Amino acid sequence: MCANANPDTHNQDYNPSHSSSFHSQKDSPYSALQQYTDNYEYPYCQDINKYDKQLKIGQGTFGEVFYAKCRRTHRAVALKKVKMEYEKEGFPITALREIRILQLLRHENVVRLYEICRSKSTLYNRERGSIYMVFEFCEHDLAGLLSNPEVKFPLEEIKDIIRQLFRAISYLHSNNVLHRDMKASNIFITREGKLKLGDFGLARAIATSKMQPAKYTNRVVTLWYRAPELLLGDRNYSFPIDLWGVGCIMAEMWIRSPILQGTIETHQLTLISCLCGSINTRVWPDVEKLELFSKIVLKDETRKVVERLTPKVGNRYAVDLIDKLLVLDPSKRITSNAALEHEFFTSEPLPISAERTLRHLPDNCFEMTAPQRPRLGVSHAPKPRETSQMGVSAGMGDRLY
Repeated sequence: MCANANPDTHNQDYNPSHSSSFHSQKDSPYSALQQYTDNYEYPYCQDINKYDKQLKIGQGTFGEVFYAKCRRTHRAVALKKVKMEYEKEGFPITALREIRILQLLRHENVVRLYEICRSKSTLYNRERGSIYMVFEFCEHDLAGLLSNPEVKFPLEEIKDIIRQLFRAISYLHSNNVLHRDMKASNIFITREGKLKLGDFGLARAIATSKMQPAKYTNRVVTLWYRAPELLLGDRNYSFPIDLWGVGCIMAEMWIRSPILQGTIETHQLTLISCLCGSINTRVWPDVEKLELFSKIVLKDETRKVVERLTPKVGNRYAVDLIDKLLVLDPSKRITSNAALEHEFFTSEPLPISAERTLRHLPDNCFEMTAPQRPRLGVSHAPKPRETSQMGVSAGMGDRLY
């Protein structure tokens, strides 16, 4: 992002040992070289002080998010501070991927990355400056809206929100990009009802060649939205893992709470089996090839997606689409393009923008600042911990590749 911002490329004659201040600064916390780089004007990476940070609105594994305004234009933005305190090998690969992918993507339903900014190193930050990604600002995230009992989306507005989500996913998949972190808090919505898919920290481009199987990490996606193939150790997964997450989010629009609230991976598989039926070779012929399939024992269950969701959702086309998204066998899961042609979107009432519901909300709604959502899902369990394979607690450092 700052390939042309190397001091040596702009001043070939610079040598810290020739600087008149080099030796005079030897007792200072900063060397002359440190001062030079601190004061250098990077043409493609401006100082973060051009923005006025006003409120912290989000925090995750890989950074913090702030609401801010440009001091010159007063444009509202979201600043994502890249978490680097514990990095031992330079700039985080997740942030590099997120920047690169968002620089390439341009779609009305994908959050826009405006620029990259930096803060100078000081004694306060242990002489380590920070990097910020500057995004367009959206007034709400979906998890925050569903936490607000005053927000009640009618069916036609739910249709429009879900249709925009499928359009975003279809665009990503057509460009061979996997999101790998589908959840309600990563779906942003403006006051005008425009949906923006965000948080590409775990996203990656995938290989299109079938010559040899891929070996991606399966430790992606928040546990409650994680597809069964990931839980069973699949490393050659593809677009269906995002569609499973969309199915969970779509059901959440009516339930207003995550529908599969497991505590560890084995528990999550149990909840999936209770709702979606037994995981076996009859419904999923290739499941026996997955590493962890032979290591788990699940009870025989019948599929209950339609039975359990119909009383809560009410619309048969909505239930049918959710049923097609929550298919155990990823090869049989509906695609985003096929979903956009589903009767759910073409039947009455037709989709209408959610602006009518959102424009009168007095406050912004974000998951971080919202009250905890009621536990009304299909299953009930404590908030998920990040875990290693089959339930042993672990950090998330190896989710990067």
